[in-house]
Amino acid sequence: LLRIEDTDTERNRPELTQNILDMLGWLGLRWDGEPVHQSERAALYAGAAERLLVAGRAYWCDCTAEATQARAKERGGPPGYDGFCRDRQLERGPTTALRFRTPDEGATTFDDIVRGQVAVENRTLEDFVLLRSSGTPTFLLANIVDDADMGITHVVRGEEHVNGTPKYLCLGDALGLAYRPVFAHLPVLVNEQRKKLSKRRDSVSVQAFRDEGYLPSAMVNYLALLGWGPKDGIEVRPLAEIQEQFRLEDVGSAPAFFDVKKLQHVNAEHLRALPVDQFLDESRPFLEHGDAIGVLRTVASLVQERVRLLSEVEPMIAFLLDAPLVVDDDAWTKTMVKGKAAPEMLRATIEALVGLEPWDADDIRGAIEGAAVTVGLVNAEGHAQLSKAQGPVRVATTGRTVGPPLFESLEALGKERTIARLRAASARL
Repeated sequence: LLRIEDTDTERNRPELTQNILDMLGWLGLRWDGEPVHQSERAALYAGAAERLLVAGRAYWCDCTAEATQARAKERGGPPGYDGFCRDRQLERGPTTALRFRTPDEGATTFDDIVRGQVAVENRTLEDFVLLRSSGTPTFLLANIVDDADMGITHVVRGEEHVNGTPKYLCLGDALGLAYRPVFAHLPVLVNEQRKKLSKRRDSVSVQAFRDEGYLPSAMVNYLALLGWGPKDGIEVRPLAEIQEQFRLEDVGSAPAFFDVKKLQHVNAEHLRALPVDQFLDESRPFLEHGDAIGVLRTVASLVQERVRLLSEVEPMIAFLLDAPLVVDDDAWTKTMVKGKAAPEMLRATIEALVGLEPWDADDIRGAIEGAAVTVGLVNAEGHAQLSKAQGPVRVATTGRTVGPPLFESLEALGKERTIARLRAASARL
């Protein structure tokens, strides 16, 4: 079942709900039947609240947050509500909220698959709100009613909900619900500074990752690894295999680091596993230049091996497009200005390529190796040091220090454009 918890009218907006549906669909996570909206089940929650009120397990309260805070400061006790309205017998009014009367004695315990047994003294639980002054139900009331009504077997959620679970169970007991699900409170997700992920500080929107060029299969794969790992140690795998191997009992309780670099690695692996035609289809929405898809088709397998994100595809083939070459300033400074052999290497490469026939990757490689030997870029055995020789040629012809294999790139670029760019770079130097 997909249940949309939209009872908080101040936070609920149709576009946010639609985003949930769209992103689950993009991730390939399907549900049965139509989504259930809590906003359409208000009568159930109101009925449960009325039963608690009649049974003396709930009462109306008109305390403001300021008043509650002031009393806590006066008494020097812990912050939070102190049961001030428990015995005031207030009637419902425009500013009253309905609170649950938590038990004064005993303890509430539950077994958590991730954290083991959790026990809480009932006297430490504050009388929490069931209905806001607006009449809308709070998370706990709506969820215990719906979970029991829908027969939810497992309640799997973040560890920040651990403290709310005893309240949830007390509420279920007071309503006479013969219902006790399996609980699993998952580890909190943290960023590089080991701080809890925050939508104000961190990138936490699935839509943002989609728009950056991540594949849904990679996103699901990586999310599954947060707090869990397959017993065979193979982390990059399709969802069907993850479903076969995953067990809640194997999830750890330690905070899980949301490592964007690892996510990019997982995404790169999924990109490389695609058939070339599918890689072209996935890349298409990220290509803006008119002839980009045609150009990509000629070097797709080379690009596919080197990009981490689909958004990197067009920048990697930009040098092949029918557009003026854009040279990265940092790449030029590092490779050309600071590279002492760059002027000589460019001149020698031009001389080696001008008469080259046929124009193919192997012959281009041989010509550049010969140019490297000519200018003295050789190792102890006298062989060309291609690692040093390729840099000036790559920046001159592609504008970047990274890209598809150089010799295959130059073959695709063509002899005329290759030599023209080498000459332009040499003149600039």
